Amino acid sequence: MPARRSIPIQPVASDDEWHIAGIMVYAHPAALERVRIAIAAMTGTEIHAATETGKLVVTVEAPTSQAIVAQLTCLHQLEGVISATLVYQHNEDAAAMYEEIGDVSHAS
Repeated sequence: MPARRSIPIQPVASDDEWHIAGIMVYAHPAALERVRIAIAAMTGTEIHAATETGKLVVTVEAPTSQAIVAQLTCLHQLEGVISATLVYQHNEDAAAMYEEIGDVSHAS
């Protein structure tokens, strides 16, 4: 399998946006391990769940929507991938990604 180039994601200034996307990838079951390895090697991607039948739940984080689209295109083009579908995309100011979230317990 030829090496795939990752899309470099550079740190962003605190006034820029940060994008997070949820993508459903469906791969040929026989190619599942090869697809998992390729996705894991891509910058900004993470596999959260996978089935033996070839379905993978992947998130992508990137500084721009164009980078999300580029990563989605790369996922589509991986050998063994049948489809890669954008399920969800969200963006926030990059500064918000560094805000500490307190542990709020509703237990009495």
